[in-house]
Amino acid sequence: MRAMVLEGQVGLDHLKMAERPAPKAGPGQVVVRLEAASINYRDLVTVSFPGLARLPLIPLSDGAGVVESVGEGVTRVRRGELVMPSFFPHWRAGPPVPAQMAALGGALDGVACEAIALPEDGVSPAPAGWTAAEAATLPCAAVTAWRGLIVEGRLMAGQTVLVQGTGGVSIFALQFAKLAGARVIVTSSSDEKLARARALGADETINYVASPDWAKAARDLTDGRGVDQVVEVGGADTFRQSIAACAYGGHIAVIGVLSGAVKDLSVAEIFARNVKISGITVGSREHVEQMVRAIEVAKLKPAIDRRFPLAELPQALALMQGRSHFGKVVIDIA
Repeated sequence: MRAMVLEGQVGLDHLKMAERPAPKAGPGQVVVRLEAASINYRDLVTVSFPGLARLPLIPLSDGAGVVESVGEGVTRVRRGELVMPSFFPHWRAGPPVPAQMAALGGALDGVACEAIALPEDGVSPAPAGWTAAEAATLPCAAVTAWRGLIVEGRLMAGQTVLVQGTGGVSIFALQFAKLAGARVIVTSSSDEKLARARALGADETINYVASPDWAKAARDLTDGRGVDQVVEVGGADTFRQSIAACAYGGHIAVIGVLSGAVKDLSVAEIFARNVKISGITVGSREHVEQMVRAIEVAKLKPAIDRRFPLAELPQALALMQGRSHFGKVVIDIA
């Protein structure tokens, strides 16, 4: 089978197309014939910096395809069914524990290939009526947004959510927050992207170049109260303002480190505001299936920005590096 492989060195230039043996389904396993994948910032970091994954590596965590064959004892899925591999194939439900936290495209080979063998518990059926390209956007970005807002944040109708940026996690967070009946504020440096966010349902937008103190701008939009939830994807350079933007008792879902991982911050402000902080590393298969049920009821669809063939994975990751995308970037495999 064809696979994009990162061999002895990291870097986009070292991603090459290669031939790998076709996988076979052992007992309790399924082989998924992959039709599409999507990329996340995590994938860019993994292939760009040494020490983050074992080499050689087939990258990417998010994909979708048809169950091609099943091993002995498999009952959860059937041949011909469109499924999505879980980001953590061994995390079925409950709180995360280290033994379950081996992820595709990092500790394990990922989905930048034509087929993959997985435990039957490590896949979930795609939303009814979705294509493989659409379903491939869900396993990391959408599940992260779902868990951050709905599971850990316990989002309620009428609350106000601040979403940073317009990447994959952020746009899914916007969609899920509107599904829950929340008011949504979106930040970006691009007025064009903010207009697209409004078209998807954003109630208010803040251009953080024009308004560098966007925490104050968010408080002004809430009559000084602050927001109930923040989807924090920026990391070091945005976390302090996320705290300042929060209402008393607000919740911050810490998801990304786009601007770095370490920064001084005011611990006093966290406890003075009674801010709750949740670190979010995607989610379990149970979270995937909760989310899929909500998507089917609401008839949601993902925001797909661009599509690339598998051979152009380095170019797709370079696009993400430039942060010019809106929503998800999809890789066509079939």
